[in-house]
Amino acid sequence: MRSPLVVFTTLIGLLVALPVLSVAANLFAGDTGATWSHLAATVLPEYIVNSLLLSVGVGLGVALVGVATAWLTSMTDFPGRRVFDWALLLPLAMPAYVMAYVYTDLLQFVGPLQTMLRETFGWGRGDYWFPEIRSLGGASLMFICVLYPYVYLLARTAFLERGSGTFEAARSLGLSSWQAFYRVSLPLARPALAAGVALVLMETLADYGTVAYFAVPTFTTGIYRAWFALGDRVAAAQLAGALLTFVLCLLALERISRGRARFHETGRRRSERRSLEGARAWLASLVCLLPLLLGFLLPGALLLRLTLAGGDSEFGLRYGVLAWNSLMVAGISAVLAVLLAVLLAYGLRLAQAQQSVQGVAWGAQFSRMANRIVGLGYAVPGSVIAVGVLIPVTRLDHWLASVWLDVSGQSPGLLLTGGVAALIYAYLARFLAIALHTVESGLLRVTPSMDAAAKSLGCAPGEALRRVHLPLLRGSLFSAGLLVFVDVMKELPATLVMRPFNFDTLATQTFTLASDERLAEASTAALAIVAVGLVPVFLLARQIAAGRDAKTAC
Repeated sequence: MRSPLVVFTTLIGLLVALPVLSVAANLFAGDTGATWSHLAATVLPEYIVNSLLLSVGVGLGVALVGVATAWLTSMTDFPGRRVFDWALLLPLAMPAYVMAYVYTDLLQFVGPLQTMLRETFGWGRGDYWFPEIRSLGGASLMFICVLYPYVYLLARTAFLERGSGTFEAARSLGLSSWQAFYRVSLPLARPALAAGVALVLMETLADYGTVAYFAVPTFTTGIYRAWFALGDRVAAAQLAGALLTFVLCLLALERISRGRARFHETGRRRSERRSLEGARAWLASLVCLLPLLLGFLLPGALLLRLTLAGGDSEFGLRYGVLAWNSLMVAGISAVLAVLLAVLLAYGLRLAQAQQSVQGVAWGAQFSRMANRIVGLGYAVPGSVIAVGVLIPVTRLDHWLASVWLDVSGQSPGLLLTGGVAALIYAYLARFLAIALHTVESGLLRVTPSMDAAAKSLGCAPGEALRRVHLPLLRGSLFSAGLLVFVDVMKELPATLVMRPFNFDTLATQTFTLASDERLAEASTAALAIVAVGLVPVFLLARQIAAGRDAKTAC
């Protein structure tokens, strides 16, 4: 007998995945053969090469920075460690396109840095070499600086939640700290690391503002050019399909390399942090300071300088409205995303458990398929998701209006697209993957024996979820909520397309001013995004600290 929760979560997953399916349906519209042949012969090779190089560079960069900082702050003690615990999350609040504008203004030929060098050493044009920031390498650096907290947050949660028995056993068998980390701790944290890198890669491949400003042709710039500049829906849909396939291949490679390995937490005892002394302590501080400096402190200081020098002349009550709009849609979206992610991930877990007991695979296959389609939504640009939402939601809106008119004799207007409901739906289709990957990685660390024990004690699936799994997932749930909240705060394309009339957010205000090269005025809204984003960062940091203290006491 199938669990109602499995059926319900499968339907919810398909509903959230509807915009992605709507975009995919356009793949079969029009003369697809001629369009695809033209793309393959002209721009597709360049899109593939640039997207692949960008993915490799950003993936390696965020994995290195995220794992190194997560291990140092969770397992060692050094000067400034308590500050770095939460401060390393701050770049999450810095939009990548704002970083691109700020660093271009700082590092370009007429910028303050090169101007100072020429004035100091008497150099002229051509007398010295300076790296070009508006390049593929520059774009990779921007993404690494603002996206490494995805890996840091999930890896740190994994390092804190895992038991220390295996690490200590490895040390007792003669392994050095590095060998125990590489052979024991890192494999145990692999699901969380894979989820973090996957989220970073999907965010990178779906970004438009940074790569467009740096003139780096990728799948996303091609989708925008085909859909909005050329009006070719078929070409845009095929490029979006190629992008989804690209991301799916990356995720499939990781799962294949993982094989049948499983990673569960088997202990709750925590050991004390190892104190670093001398050069090692200061090196650890430098390792944590460098990404924080490049990803938040330096661009934040430059934005603050621009704000104090000029700023937005309209700063005042209007920014209170913008902040409230941003907080409202981000908060609602984060709560709904976490709830749906728990249902989807736990529904798949139940379906797989039923498959192993009853031998019937269709429930697990449908749940897995719905979860994977939901996960792909993060790789689709926000504007394409918005168009995918508009097609079915507009039809539903007109149908509801006609039914209301027949019943009451009055037209209610557009109930969904006229308010924030459709906008939040677009956010869920775009960002539910963040919460889903985070919750799934947390569930993977809960051994299946917990489910069996709860079932033997008479707990129904819903009761087991409430009393067993949710307390164990508390850190992962807070992480998922924070990531969704901050991403919604920064989201631009979907907001610009789906927002109701006269509904602006801090993100739209920032982008509108920055795209007009009014960086001094845009700095005010950008700093407001950072200030609002600090609240969930501090809450999450407190939750992580409380969770670690509780485990230390066990």
